[in-house]
This record gives sequence, C-alpha cells and structure tokens, in this order.
Amino acid sequence: MKKLLKSLLAAAALVSTFAAAAENYPINVILPLTGGASFLGKAEQHALELVQKSVNAGGGIQGRPLQFNFFDDQSSPQTAVQMANQVLALKPAVMIGPSIVSMCNAVAPLVQQSGPVMYCMSPGIHPAPGSYVFTSSVSTHDLENALIRFFRLKGWTRIALITSTDASGQDAERGIDEVMKLPENKAMVMVERAHFNPTDVSVSAQIERVKAAQPQAFIAWSTGAPIATIFKGIIQAGLNVPVATTDGNMTYAQMKQYAAFLPKDLYFPVGLWAAQSASVKVPPEVKKAQDEFYAAYKAENAAPDVASNHGWAPAMLLIDALKKVGPNATAAQVREALAHMKNHPGINGMVDFEAVPQRGLSVQNAVVTRWDAGRQSWETMSQPTGIPLAK
Repeated sequence: MKKLLKSLLAAAALVSTFAAAAENYPINVILPLTGGASFLGKAEQHALELVQKSVNAGGGIQGRPLQFNFFDDQSSPQTAVQMANQVLALKPAVMIGPSIVSMCNAVAPLVQQSGPVMYCMSPGIHPAPGSYVFTSSVSTHDLENALIRFFRLKGWTRIALITSTDASGQDAERGIDEVMKLPENKAMVMVERAHFNPTDVSVSAQIERVKAAQPQAFIAWSTGAPIATIFKGIIQAGLNVPVATTDGNMTYAQMKQYAAFLPKDLYFPVGLWAAQSASVKVPPEVKKAQDEFYAAYKAENAAPDVASNHGWAPAMLLIDALKKVGPNATAAQVREALAHMKNHPGINGMVDFEAVPQRGLSVQNAVVTRWDAGRQSWETMSQPTGIPLAK
C-alpha cells in the first residue's frame, strides 16, 4: 500500500510539473549567440533573461509565467532563416529577433504577410506599415538626423563618411544622404565618402583620403570588429577630429577591448534610454520605466548598454501588448494591439505606433552621447533631436 501511495504521489507530482510547464507562455528568440555578432546577441540574451525575471515577479502574462526559448543564428542570414523555419513550425503568435539587419531582412519575408509577429532587434530595418514585422529602438535614419543636427549646431559643417559595403552600411549611407538634403542642413558639406568591405584588414588608404579632405567631423558607420579596423586607421593616420559611429558599437565590452585605439572624441547617437542627465527632462512615466530598467542591472552589479536596450525595450512592449490581449491571442490580435499602442511609456520615451508604424519612435526619441574614457561611461551631450546641451 505504501509503495502504491508513493507511486501515486510521484505520478501526481510529475503531472503537476508537466502542467506547470504547460502553463508557461513561451516566446522564441533568434539571436547571434555565436559568430561575429555574438557580442550583441549574448548581451541581448541577458537583457531578455532580466525581462523574464521582472515580468514573472509581477505575475507573468495574465498569470502565465514567461519563458524565453533561444535559437542561435550563428551570425548568419542563412542560419537565421533555418532557425526561423523551426520557430514557424511551432506556430507561435509572436517571436523576437533576429538582431542584425541582414538576418532580419532574410527572415522578414517569411512572416510579414501572415505572421507571427516578428520583433527585430535591429533599428536598421524599415518594415512596411501594417506588416507583421516590428523593429526595435530609434531608426538608424532618425539617429543620423539627430547626429547631423548636433554637428551642424556645433559648427562642424564639413563632414566625411565611411560605411561598410554590407546591408547595414548601405542603409546608413542612404539615411545620411537623405538627412543631408534637408533644408536645415544646406550648410552641411560632405567633403569625402569612403567604403570598405567588412572583411578588410586595413582602411589606411580610405582614411588618408578622408584626412586630406580636412573634415571637421567624421562619421564611421559599421558595427563590431570592422569598426576596430577604422578606429585603428584613424589613430595611425593622426586624424584628430570628432568621430561618430553607430549605437551598435555602444557596448562596454567594445569600449574596453578597443580602449588603446579609441578616437579622443567619440560620439554615439542613441535612443532616449541613455539620457541619464538632469538636463534632459522626460515624462514621469518614462522615468519610471527607465528606473526599472537600470535597477534590474544594478541588482546584478552591472550597467546597461545598447544591447541591453535592444533586448529589454521591444520585449517589454510586446509583453505589454500580450497582457492586454491575453496569452491565447492570435498573431493578428497581437499585431493590432501593437499597431494601436500610443502614448505608451517605454525606456526610449512615449511610444506611438500610430504615428510611427512598426517602430513607435522617431527623432524625438534620439539623443547624442559621448564616450568618457575617464569615467568609463557615456555622457549625454544633447537634448532629444540632437540639440546640444547648454554648457
């Protein structure tokens, strides 16, 4: 009898365990956990783990614990598509990722017409309004808008540019060209533009041409290891002007790794999450969201960087939508909930998907920061839209 009772109790415990597992709300996430973009993917994974902890501490999604399941795209568009097909076979309502422009562009055609909702973590894609593809943070084009405005108002009107030949670089160059054509920027002059292959081990020839053009500021738009090649070229050439790069490089890991050859004045246009300055006023609801974000990292004796934002911000917006429509919602219902989300506080400001479809953020949510090597952190240098802070 005792053995039978033990067996029944064990069986009941097993059933309870499976039932509890079944109650989880799984969200599948495609990240570059290995390969060249893993410096972003691993940090984004950590951000999502903190989101999971925070959401579940607050009751989950209508009582169902959140569970992120991670798929490694190995920093490869082809592998990202393979991982996406595995996720689609599970018929989820939502998915998060990939993280990089080329991977997001490769996966987007699989979902944009019929779902599931895909939340790309790269700000460098530009989904069609009304599609199932959403994208994280402030658009690269709006970041560039804030940056060029910052340069102009600082009096740096002679600009040089170097971009990579991949999808990210091409998108950046298009965006900068569009911004330079704005009437307010008629005094801005592109004195030199250069290109390089992300696999190049030297850009010395390109940097020498840039130096010869005598720019007042230099934009180096590439992410990850290739930016190190550019930074080394800048130092070797003795090009001593303010340098700006994409917020994709705004990670503590890179600043530490590249410390020996970082430009003296290094600027990053970035979302409002990074504006930790008393000079930049944000709505109380936004301040509360930012405080929760920073507190989650402080509890682990860590500080957030751009990868933290790219993980945390879209996940929180997606989960807020799921809390509204419920864990049994279809992809179409989740898409509609996101599409009509407006005046919603997030760490980058008040999100409005009706005004800015698929993203919810604009140049109004962008600031310019500068790396402070002495303090080992980023200093806010502008108001939203790139207007320099008063000295």
